[in-house]
Amino acid sequence: MKIGYIRVSTRDQNTARQEQLMEALGVEMVYIDRMSGKDTNRPELKKMMEYLRPGDTVVVESISRFARTTSDLLQLMDALQQKGSAFVSQKESIDTESPSGKFMLTVFGALAELERDYLRQRQREGIDIAMANGTYRGRPAKKLKGWEQIVALNKAGEITAVEAARRLGISVSSYYRKLKG
Repeated sequence: MKIGYIRVSTRDQNTARQEQLMEALGVEMVYIDRMSGKDTNRPELKKMMEYLRPGDTVVVESISRFARTTSDLLQLMDALQQKGSAFVSQKESIDTESPSGKFMLTVFGALAELERDYLRQRQREGIDIAMANGTYRGRPAKKLKGWEQIVALNKAGEITAVEAARRLGISVSSYYRKLKG
């Protein structure tokens, strides 16, 4: 079954152009969101993703109507693949049922990975500069409610270190590290 997904950024925007396209492409069911595409937390998108069955094809006018970031696109593509569904973007001529469509999505995946690597690199450079200037403080220490009482129980042998860490909401290694420091 061909299932269409339409998104416009505001309630005032018109969906008629995208709806006409879906009709011309023989789409049998359409989901419409009237909200920003800044993330994938959209009610109609969620409904569509839950409805999808193996063999269904999701049709969109353009990738930007489906996902605004490469990482969101790749997450959605992974979810479609897990459901056994295909994806077609009319504007970009991408069809995951064809080898070239799969290739294009692989290219998008490589670009997303490059983007993440650049982000990490810039973050590391920023931290190094802040450390050199003496302004980097690191992540603030987590406030641990009841630390003294829980440590006392652990030292008295009434609870294990694992239980102490669980009660504090931290990992066992963090518990031991804080105990030393």
